[in-house]
Amino acid sequence: MSKVAEANRPHIAIVGRRNVGKSSLVNALLGQDLSIVSDVPGTTTDPVKKAFELLPYGPVVLVDTAGIDDEGELGQKRISKTIKILSQSDFALVVLDAREQLQSKELELLAYLDKISVNYIVAINKIEYGVNPQLLNELKELRITHFEVSCKEKVGIDELKRKMIRMLPAEIEPPLISDIVSQGDVVVMVVPIDLGAPKGRLILPQVQTIREALDEDTIVIVCKDKELRSTLDNLKNYPDLVITDSQAVMRVAADVPEKVKLTTFSILMARHKGDLPTFVRGLKRVEELENGDKVLIAEACTHHAQADDIGTVKIPRWLRNHTKKDLQIDIAHGADYPENLSDYKLIIHCGGCMLTRRAMLTRMNEAKLLDVPIVNYGVLISYMHGAIPRALRPFEEAITEWERLKVNPK
Repeated sequence: MSKVAEANRPHIAIVGRRNVGKSSLVNALLGQDLSIVSDVPGTTTDPVKKAFELLPYGPVVLVDTAGIDDEGELGQKRISKTIKILSQSDFALVVLDAREQLQSKELELLAYLDKISVNYIVAINKIEYGVNPQLLNELKELRITHFEVSCKEKVGIDELKRKMIRMLPAEIEPPLISDIVSQGDVVVMVVPIDLGAPKGRLILPQVQTIREALDEDTIVIVCKDKELRSTLDNLKNYPDLVITDSQAVMRVAADVPEKVKLTTFSILMARHKGDLPTFVRGLKRVEELENGDKVLIAEACTHHAQADDIGTVKIPRWLRNHTKKDLQIDIAHGADYPENLSDYKLIIHCGGCMLTRRAMLTRMNEAKLLDVPIVNYGVLISYMHGAIPRALRPFEEAITEWERLKVNPK
């Protein structure tokens, strides 16, 4: 459990005004002093994340945030960061001071959580000083369930945890392959060695797919693309599924009979983290690009780019060659899109393996609100290399969308 990737853990945001005891609540839930606690308002400036086991639920991530009433220009930036954390979180704990009434910022916060459909619990902290009856009346009028806690005296914390467990989502992400394989199936995974990965390790999507396949009692065979043909020749029967790296998809497709299901790790990740039909729809915009159009390549994490880096080097080259257009291609790293997102005609997003599903869907929704089509690396690469629709055939919803669009490469 402790080794579950952060991106696969539900994220719980701890939010509220300054000095209501958010950091104290984080420490109380963890049973250790992670966040700095002070009577000085605004001690927490940037979000602080901590992965831990919320038993018996399982692994989660707590995110301690800056106060929603922070002041000044810097304070507004901190508030924006808190709002961004909320939109990407699976659950929220709203912390109130037991001695006070509801403030306008708190009412705005509760309304925002309802708007973005994030479940939350209100925790009234500092009850050792007494609870303001007016606060209880206000919460009752709003029909908001609350829990009274004292982080200082460790009162009500266990009850709060039990309620959190009941309200946390039971299933965070769709499967990678468990719904398209069965016990005893033979799955061949073609795994080129990624030079960007640390020595001795596979990249995360490959590891997750292997584990899920083993959990389904399938027979997993792993090889490099150069060894695929001999691997297939040594099998008594054809495999039930072949999964490959996007960049090797055409070489692999040439060796795999048409009747064998074939897809890529990145396409698996596209539906696991996001929405595969939406990414398929983004392919239509590829054929509509014109000279001078702006395209954004969005990578959710930061890394040291190699000379043949997929996001900063290969995809721009392939896209220009495919479209034969003079495109302006910008690269954005990290959790935030550029402020001028509406200027772009297309977003090409990474696989999102380091994001939670909600964070990925939030980024997709931001693009949708601005009417900017979005496609992910793997779907686009397979398309530009001629492997679509074949690589989509294991997924009925994606192939249906493809046939509806009738995309015609130029």
